[in-house]
Amino acid sequence: MNQIHTIAVVGGTGPQGRGLAYRFALAGHPVILGSRDAGRAQEKADEINAKLEAETVSGATNADAVGAADIVLLAVPWDGHADLVSSLAGQLADKIVISCVNPLGFDADGPYGLVLEESAAQETQRLVPQARVVGAFHHVAALSLWKTQDALTHEDVLVCGDDDEAKSVVQDLAAAVTGKRGIDAGRLRLARQLEPLTAVLISMNKRYKTRSGVAITGVQEG
Repeated sequence: MNQIHTIAVVGGTGPQGRGLAYRFALAGHPVILGSRDAGRAQEKADEINAKLEAETVSGATNADAVGAADIVLLAVPWDGHADLVSSLAGQLADKIVISCVNPLGFDADGPYGLVLEESAAQETQRLVPQARVVGAFHHVAALSLWKTQDALTHEDVLVCGDDDEAKSVVQDLAAAVTGKRGIDAGRLRLARQLEPLTAVLISMNKRYKTRSGVAITGVQEG
């Protein structure tokens, strides 16, 4: 049986954060939504609890949420990412930090990945060297996470990181979404390829009016 973790979702009032918080809580993990406004975080927590018909999600300021958790998920917009991570550096140190942040741009031709010297996950690691940063959950559609309790068995969660133990914990946590262990996608530097792939999925979703995901063939994860 997978270990139960207290998970802080920073950016939990947004669609992706809300959806992942819901899935983690469904799997039995206590979840704390973080926001600059604790009242807003609690309002969103109440919405999730109503859907769960349980009281397993709470709301707090970002700092309080991170301080009370052993795993932190960053589900925040790219704009302001560095400032937010820097402001939480003391609380993030020595914790497993999952980044599902996607630095994307949008113009008349649609979404595209920003050309950066480092990924959002790498930026987090640089700003908080003591954190155990893992990139994961970039490609799961927010509406898919929220709309059903069913495991998204047709998708895989790709997980990258330099700390093997932290990466393994997040691979196990992926089962809360897909019903199966996440796929080890390699070192943290590969987040530079995983993050902008989200733009491709968004483009396909618009073209085919669906919620596409990523599935890996030929790999067996126990």
